[in-house]
Amino acid sequence: MTTIIGSGTVLSGGERPAVLTDGGVAWHGDRVVAVDRMAALRAHYPEAEVVDARGGLILPGFVNLHHHFYSALARGLDPGFQPRGFGEVLEGLWWRLDRSLDQDAVRVSARLTLAACIRAGCTTVFDHHASPACIAGILDAIADEVAGAGLSAVLCYEASDRNGHDQAIAGVEENADFCGRHLAHPTIRGVMGLHASFTVSDETLAATARLRPHGVGVHLHVAEDPLDVRVSTALYGSGPIPRLEAAGLLDGHALLAHGIHLAVDDIDRVAAADAVLVHNPESNANNGVGRLDVVAAHRAGCRVALGTDGMGSSMLAALRFAFLAQRAAYRDPRVGFEVHPILLAATSRTAGRFLDEPLLGELCSGAPADIAVIDAPPPTPISPESTFGHLVYGAAGAAVRHTVARGRVLMRDFELLTLDLEETAREAREIAPRVWERFHALPVPTS
Repeated sequence: MTTIIGSGTVLSGGERPAVLTDGGVAWHGDRVVAVDRMAALRAHYPEAEVVDARGGLILPGFVNLHHHFYSALARGLDPGFQPRGFGEVLEGLWWRLDRSLDQDAVRVSARLTLAACIRAGCTTVFDHHASPACIAGILDAIADEVAGAGLSAVLCYEASDRNGHDQAIAGVEENADFCGRHLAHPTIRGVMGLHASFTVSDETLAATARLRPHGVGVHLHVAEDPLDVRVSTALYGSGPIPRLEAAGLLDGHALLAHGIHLAVDDIDRVAAADAVLVHNPESNANNGVGRLDVVAAHRAGCRVALGTDGMGSSMLAALRFAFLAQRAAYRDPRVGFEVHPILLAATSRTAGRFLDEPLLGELCSGAPADIAVIDAPPPTPISPESTFGHLVYGAAGAAVRHTVARGRVLMRDFELLTLDLEETAREAREIAPRVWERFHALPVPTS
């Protein structure tokens, strides 16, 4: 059956989106079959079901290239001390939390985050997971939740030597097994996950390179804080980028989250390898670690994309924050337009490479039927040149009305159809106290 979502303003996606007023998108199965004026679509598909956009913006579903589903249970958690730097944030909050997770907590965290993604119009998400107490089979558990929610995802486990080399190898093997079994899955894939260079030994890097299936990428944190560069160099003789390069892991399928404190020559190496820097502006501000100079990275030839690092699931909010933070840092209202208007397109294009979907992030015939409708009817004229302004100064603060992923309506008129958020939140309130009890039983960092 063909379905039409329309009577809104269609933004086609891509670096220079076409704009179609009083338009709509028709899909059959999991593919877009037509984008046109509503009158033409109704005439061509008279039997189609129509989902009313109510004048809103109709866009390709958003993509998040770096998320942490498990962070959902950190909301309101008191770590019991005041971290004085990024190292203590990791040791005292995130590493204690991930060590406290069991499979039930992982599943409910995933469900909560997937619901947030759907409510934000995000239809493809890259998750970077850690749960040292339950490694074997955990990616399958997360994949089950993704499939139930109806989204597309690229999953990994962040292998790390911080809890011992045996656990690091267990993480590498979990990645390799999951990746190998999902090489051709239409909506769920895997990559080889690593935490960050300073917690990953040369042996673990070598195992990752040796065990990764052909064509599979790597997803890790890079130079989020100077700590990563400093400790990696002290322990292993070089910084994150040279180590990845030496291990054969720096290539066009490398997702490098953050990259804030990379030296100029490292940025050049990233660009030469066609690797991707994933900017996470809200998380960077929250952790006080600085910010990626997106303009400078872009000028150096780097592919730059966008993620949230567990801070939230709204890609429009992340885009707006990235844009405004760049202007604040430069103290110049002229900057930002060099690269920020194409960040969403670059993010979708990157995801398409991992999912073998070259039209991901576009609304055109043959593209995946991934669609978000934002409840933000344009109050002023809209054109390809002004779409970015409409997004960051209007749509970023509006609610998503409908979300469609691979032709399946996941949210209609603000109502989730594949997940019960109220029930999931109730379940999370039962599980969180047990997780927090285990968390508080673990020691806090000492100077």
